[in-house]
Amino acid sequence: MKLTNKKILTLVAAGMLLVALSEGLPYGYFTLMRFVVCAVGIYLAYKTYEENNESLWVWAFGFVAVLFNPIFPIYLKRAQWEVIDLVVGIFFIASIFLVKIKNKEN
Repeated sequence: MKLTNKKILTLVAAGMLLVALSEGLPYGYFTLMRFVVCAVGIYLAYKTYEENNESLWVWAFGFVAVLFNPIFPIYLKRAQWEVIDLVVGIFFIASIFLVKIKNKEN
């Protein structure tokens, strides 16, 4: 499997989401994670739209970007965020294998 920018960014975001499941992390980590996950969600939505604008993946990545946006945060309980972090982390990892983006640069 060739590592592209898309795959590296997706793995970084997924890794941050899965690390967020551990206890004792400072609040700053979650703020940084929101920025990273939101940015990766926007990037993936854009790249997927460029390739296939009819794809449901565009909407899914866009939803993730909105959910994790750091400007207007969505406030939920810790237990709810743990489930969301796990699901979105798995979603990002699965997207590496399921979403095909043909990028000449990568």
